[in-house]
Amino acid sequence: MRFADEARIHVKAGDGGAGCVSFRREKFIPRGGPDGGDGARGGDVIALCDGNLNTLLDYRYQRHFKAGTGGHGSGRNRSGEAGADVILPLPPGTQVFDEADASLLADLVRPGDRVVLAKGGRGGRGNAFFKSATNQAPRHAQPGTPGEERDLRFNLKLLADAGLIGLPNAGKSTFLAAVSRARPKIADYPFTTLKPNLGLVARGDDTFVLADLPGLIEGAHEGVGLGDRFLGHVERCRVLLHLVDGTGEDVAGAYRTVRRELVAYGAGVPEKTEVVALNKCDALTPEVAARRQKALARAAKRPVLRCSGVSGEGVGAVVAALLAAIGAATQPAPALEPVA
Repeated sequence: MRFADEARIHVKAGDGGAGCVSFRREKFIPRGGPDGGDGARGGDVIALCDGNLNTLLDYRYQRHFKAGTGGHGSGRNRSGEAGADVILPLPPGTQVFDEADASLLADLVRPGDRVVLAKGGRGGRGNAFFKSATNQAPRHAQPGTPGEERDLRFNLKLLADAGLIGLPNAGKSTFLAAVSRARPKIADYPFTTLKPNLGLVARGDDTFVLADLPGLIEGAHEGVGLGDRFLGHVERCRVLLHLVDGTGEDVAGAYRTVRRELVAYGAGVPEKTEVVALNKCDALTPEVAARRQKALARAAKRPVLRCSGVSGEGVGAVVAALLAAIGAATQPAPALEPVA
């Protein structure tokens, strides 16, 4: 299944039904009076958070949605039938914006959440509503009001327990494939991952969702490379696993580059709990691996793990560290110092 994390659609709520002008005309009732019924409300356009979805792909193929028009009133005080609502199922983590003013209309997180995006029009009153002692035969009724109409933008930010971050070609997809049954695209060139991938990691009775996010480069928060579009997915991850390519000459510089982008992006991302690991250690001698691990620990100001997604070396220790970090993530994490 293809992944889509952004979509633009047009929605139109149903118009309200018109009220009816009618008079009661029955045998032996010479002065029946008005009996025009009311029009019904138009249908709403409703967003529903559906836990079974993880992509916005459906909204790439259908972009226009219109709710049902309310039924018109009729004689004998019969009201119209309410217009049918349109339900838009959206994956958890979807934000809904109004394109007119870029305002946030909804942020769907919990499955089952419902938000009305466009409200249906009100039905008009029939002439029976307007009868009074001084107006016993009203000959007018109200038309229904039009339903709301909007251009919307959906923005999906994946909900995951842990997110894989790092420079392109740091081995994130290989690590995800090693710890889960996910099968992301893996190749020996940068920007292999062009869309986020999710995998379920199971260790004993414990499980968590790990997201493989496209690589970040310098200037990503300003739109360079794949841009800040994928930094938004980092916002919804509880903890971060920062993988650094151990075969690179400047592992400290690689770490600082990604950290600067996280700090520049903001939105609470720099304060998230971070686990740092030196990857691809199977391609290094023990002496070189130890030296680069020490340099990376000085830059990160925290312990650094060593691992290899290809050989499996150290993978279990990294997963254990992630489980511990996820368990502690319910407590407020201490703020990390920006990297110079």
